[in-house]
Amino acid sequence: MTQPVDHSLQDPPKLPFEPLIQRNAVITEQPWVRWLLIATALIFLAGFLLLPLVAVFVEALRNGLGTYVEAVKDPDALSAIKLTLVVAAIAVPLNMLFGVAAAWAVTKHQFRGKQFLITLIDLPFSVSPVVSGLIYVLIFGAQGYLGPWMSDHDFKVIFAIPGIVLATIFVTFPFVARELIPLMQEQGTDDEQAALSLGASGWQTFTRVTLPNIKWGLLYGVLLCNARAMGEFGAVSVVSGHIRGMTNTMPLHVEILYNEYNFAAAFAVASLLALLALLTLVLKSYLEWRLGDELSATRKH
Repeated sequence: MTQPVDHSLQDPPKLPFEPLIQRNAVITEQPWVRWLLIATALIFLAGFLLLPLVAVFVEALRNGLGTYVEAVKDPDALSAIKLTLVVAAIAVPLNMLFGVAAAWAVTKHQFRGKQFLITLIDLPFSVSPVVSGLIYVLIFGAQGYLGPWMSDHDFKVIFAIPGIVLATIFVTFPFVARELIPLMQEQGTDDEQAALSLGASGWQTFTRVTLPNIKWGLLYGVLLCNARAMGEFGAVSVVSGHIRGMTNTMPLHVEILYNEYNFAAAFAVASLLALLALLTLVLKSYLEWRLGDELSATRKH
């Protein structure tokens, strides 16, 4: 009579990739290698990021707090700060609307030319900001395609606020869309389809289902877009004309002050941009944490 086989006494079957796991398990770096890599990264960050940032604030306050305040209160500096805020207030909401619409179209619908749309969204990442500024000069400049017609109708784009806004929109519009597209692809369309099957309209589905699901990713994209809009130099420099007190944004004003050897005022205004960068970093870290929780909840769901 055949005796039953006790499978509990047998070795478990080996997986086909078990030798690879065993080989990788013994390939670990020595502790001194880890510390060397960490030290190298810290030295690099301190030398190329932290030290210049500290130098900005040191130079800004070198002549005392009174000089710093006077530099910030200068009429030209206040005009540059105001223009920077106005341009960001126009460009960021427009890019937010475009980013949400583009991400919705790419992730929730299938249509011909979809890949071409994605390529267009990424275009500003590959085009130099200076080149994008020159494009607007070519179109709206005095010798451009539309320049004579606009001159006859007394409407200025180049060397005026409209040109600065257009250049800023061009260089910043991918940020919101590029943050939302991966998030909305991860979430899929199940929630929207369920809402539509229950009788919700398209607008109700967007406002009550899609928008709450992407709120942290949307805020993250808006934050990055705003930071780039306020700090943009290349494209704005080409179309602004550097008219002091009229078309100078904060980065352009810093350049003019530095070229005039007014270092204290230049670093004072630069420190405001540095404070904006630090605030952006803090908010970015917070939104990344909330966005990570959102993605984890989506995967569990």
